[in-house]
Amino acid sequence: MKSKDKATNYKPAEDREKDLKLALLRIQKGRTHTGESKVTIAAVAREAGVSTALIHNYYPRIAEAIREAQGRSSRAMRDVKQQDLIAERKKSAAHRQEIEELRVKVANLASINEVLTDENRVLKAKMSDRKVVDLPSRKSHG
Repeated sequence: MKSKDKATNYKPAEDREKDLKLALLRIQKGRTHTGESKVTIAAVAREAGVSTALIHNYYPRIAEAIREAQGRSSRAMRDVKQQDLIAERKKSAAHRQEIEELRVKVANLASINEVLTDENRVLKAKMSDRKVVDLPSRKSHG
């Protein structure tokens, strides 16, 4: 162990606790010196330059604060996922309704198409038959 490390191991408890709180805060804010991104006791220990045992054995309040931060973040993530799920379910229901409406429209259009196809067939047959004479329609005069 380097002498500098030994000196930091004998910091007063209040200073060490402050260092640990700052390490936790840096991780939460994404401003770590060590690249830690997940809030864990091990990550806080690495960020503060101490062992996890030191936190567990001498700083139970810090350990509890870390556990609370973990719980809050997992609860917050769960809540966000729940909101996303609710939003996706609403979208899905809207899509199902739109699909049903479009199916009804397609059925109506298919029916109209059948009628027009039949009318077209009849008209083409009349056009090709020389015996058929076009009579003026009453509708066109009215």
